[in-house]
Amino acid sequence: MADYFAHETAVIDQPCKIGDGTKIWHFSHIMPNCVLGENCNIGQNVVISPDVVLGNNVKVQNNVSIYTGVICEDDVFLGPSMVFTNVINPRSAVNRKNEYLKTVVKKGASIGANATIVCGNPIGEYAFIGAGAVVTKEVPAYALLVGNPAKQIGWMSTFGEKLEFNAQNEATCPTSGEKYKLDNNKVTRII
Repeated sequence: MADYFAHETAVIDQPCKIGDGTKIWHFSHIMPNCVLGENCNIGQNVVISPDVVLGNNVKVQNNVSIYTGVICEDDVFLGPSMVFTNVINPRSAVNRKNEYLKTVVKKGASIGANATIVCGNPIGEYAFIGAGAVVTKEVPAYALLVGNPAKQIGWMSTFGEKLEFNAQNEATCPTSGEKYKLDNNKVTRII
């Protein structure tokens, strides 16, 4: 049996899987068939719909809605009041549950407060989505996006620092010292 914490006001529907060390706070609702990894933090008033998968160490801030079709890999950060969608053309009178689109948020990505992720648009690893951005297309790994609709304005390190590339298309994270290469509009970390 997993060793996790759930506040007494949280609602956890069974069956679901919750990893060791995970914390679920006030008024949050975990729906059936969810998988929450180890050491996740689910803030206050969070809704996690059926069949959602969260990896290890995922941080979900207050008032976030994670709808069916979303998969977040390890170390993802979901800022306060951000939201995912799961149907491209919703109508109250039309049942489109068989049209849910999958959205994958790759390892280490961060999504800022009040951002909206339109379904079917994968978010690359270590991408950084600014507060209030509306993502309407695929996001490359390490990309920094802001605005509505979201536009790429730069690149970010795994540490969350903006990268400045030199004439040789190389950059160094100012905090961690990690090195990166930009080639063909793709960033890779140099090991």
